[in-house]
Amino acid sequence: MIDQIIKNFELDLKNILDKFSSEIKSIRSNRPSVELIENIKVNVYNDSLPIKQLGALSLKPPRTIQINIWDKNIVNNIVGAINDSKMGFSVSIDGNNIFVNLPELTSERRAEFIKLAKKIAEDSRIHVRNKRDEIIKKIKNLEQEQKINEDEIFKNKEKIQKIVDEINLKIENLLKEKIDELNS
Repeated sequence: MIDQIIKNFELDLKNILDKFSSEIKSIRSNRPSVELIENIKVNVYNDSLPIKQLGALSLKPPRTIQINIWDKNIVNNIVGAINDSKMGFSVSIDGNNIFVNLPELTSERRAEFIKLAKKIAEDSRIHVRNKRDEIIKKIKNLEQEQKINEDEIFKNKEKIQKIVDEINLKIENLLKEKIDELNS
């Protein structure tokens, strides 16, 4: 029973880490990356779809992302969604192709993005702590129900903290990579 609770806990933390990784990749840096725009939602066909489902994305050095749209009728919808994202991109259209140009980052904008990355990291750490507190509460409830003893609680608390420390280290490493990328 306790093993299943810990497995669910690990899965919850993996989801938090995946969400953090996805959010941090969408923060703009001087290096172009399709992750910057692939998840921007576009209203088409009475639905909200990410750009990656509407065309093929590729990089054009030095700082351009090309989107080859599969349906010519939705090009303007995609351009509108990119402009609405307020990420500071300049967009040009050539037939079924959209070119998203990333201007050079100013030092002020770079500082804003670093601050945003740190905030997202802290929010993720808070989420991890909340999940840890929830599972410890569940384990203590098992003790009150006399399903496990005090030694098992202690052993499992150590196991839980080790898992939390590993996730926090991964969050810290991803944050450091993003900050390094922003400063380059």
